[in-house]
Amino acid sequence: MTDICSSVSQFLHKLLLTSLLAASTAVQAETWVITNQAHPVSAPAGVRTIRLDDQQRLEEQLTAQLPADPRQAEATIQRYLASPAGKRLQSDLAQAQQGVTDAWSLGVEKLPAVVVDRRYIVYGEPDVAKAVALIDRARSQSR
Repeated sequence: MTDICSSVSQFLHKLLLTSLLAASTAVQAETWVITNQAHPVSAPAGVRTIRLDDQQRLEEQLTAQLPADPRQAEATIQRYLASPAGKRLQSDLAQAQQGVTDAWSLGVEKLPAVVVDRRYIVYGEPDVAKAVALIDRARSQSR
C-alpha cells in the first residue's frame, strides 16, 4: 500500500511540476521596445524593436541612389522594386509603418519606451532587461 501511495505521490508531483512549467512558459510577457536612432537600447533576442525613424532611413537609402532626371528615377525605382532587394525593401517599409502604428496605438509619449503586454510602459531606460525587471517588480507588488 505504501508503494502505491508513494508512486501516486511521485506521479502527482511530476504532474504538478509539468503543469507549473507549462504555465510559466505560457505567461511569457510580450515585450516591445520603441525607440529611434538617437536613443540606442540594449535589447535581448526575441524582443520586438520598433524604430520610429526606420521608414525615413529606408526611404533615404532608396532615394540617395536615384538619378536626378525624374524619368530615369522612375524607371530605376520600378526596376528596383521588382527585384528581390526591392521586394525586401517594400516588406521592411511595411514593417516600419506597422511599428509606427503600433506605437501610436499604445500612446507612447517618450523614447525609449519598453512595453510589456501592451499595457505596462517604462520610459527612458535603455537597458530592456532592467525596464522589464521594473515592470515585473511593480506588477508583483500590485497583486
